[in-house]
Amino acid sequence: MDYRITKWLILGVIVISGCGKVAKENSENAHFNIVTTTGMIGDAVTNIVGDSADVIALMGPGVDPHLYKATQGDLQKLTGADLIFYNGLHLEGKMGEVLEKLSHLKPVVAVAQNIEDTKLRKVPEFNNNYDPHIWFDVSLWIEAVREIDITLQKQDKRNAAYYHKNAMNYIKQLESLHAWVIQRVGTIPKEQRTLITAHDAFGYFGEAYDIEVKGLQGISTLSEYGLRDVSVLAKFIVDHKIKAVFVETSVSQKSINAVVQGAQERGFEVSIGGNLYSDAMGEEGTPEGTYIGMVTANVNTIVEALK
Repeated sequence: MDYRITKWLILGVIVISGCGKVAKENSENAHFNIVTTTGMIGDAVTNIVGDSADVIALMGPGVDPHLYKATQGDLQKLTGADLIFYNGLHLEGKMGEVLEKLSHLKPVVAVAQNIEDTKLRKVPEFNNNYDPHIWFDVSLWIEAVREIDITLQKQDKRNAAYYHKNAMNYIKQLESLHAWVIQRVGTIPKEQRTLITAHDAFGYFGEAYDIEVKGLQGISTLSEYGLRDVSVLAKFIVDHKIKAVFVETSVSQKSINAVVQGAQERGFEVSIGGNLYSDAMGEEGTPEGTYIGMVTANVNTIVEALK
């Protein structure tokens, strides 16, 4: 989106939302209005606020946050929000300018902002920035949930106790999920524990759950891959007799198909192990449309294909 167009859209929507805010403040029953970028953040917020706030996630199933551009409708939702949550760590690359401008008008909070640097993966190929895919290590995602909880208590004090109680209950579920993932991935024989995907989104997953991870593209899907990248990865698959590679629901299958073909040309058959949810969750109303359901589905797909 052109910079000047974005600027005027934001200014125009601010005027509209400002009028709406007066009406909202005059309504005793008005809910706290929260907008998030990704579905994972939206799901975490929903688990905490229950029916005491309205939550909108801008990026739905199959959406790639690295490439996502805010629409005029998004700008209306963002400027009408009481509070905005985003991932941070350059995940929402193309929305950075919009979020920065809005931060001068209202609370705009990166859920990853207080995670210690020592727990983050610095990636030289990503302009030496940190890997933003923190949700693939459930223990790191718990820290993001704590950040959401603290922020909500501060911004909506009348519901603070309710939010904190819900957050603690949700964190208990996440702690159980983390332990289950460790156990489940541990059932894959060590020599077969290699996860190959389209882009390098699963680095935290690999470190947390002791599985080697390789992606054809870099951290961001904005990065390009070439014939050499395909060839190197195909050779790795053949040399290590990797049983399966995986497609991502938010990334084109074309890149992985090229790797499979490259292995075939070397006389080795590698299968597509299934679809993994990487930068977006599944359809709303399905188990995979929640963070816990998404992680569970991913782990089951990986284990069943690699065991």
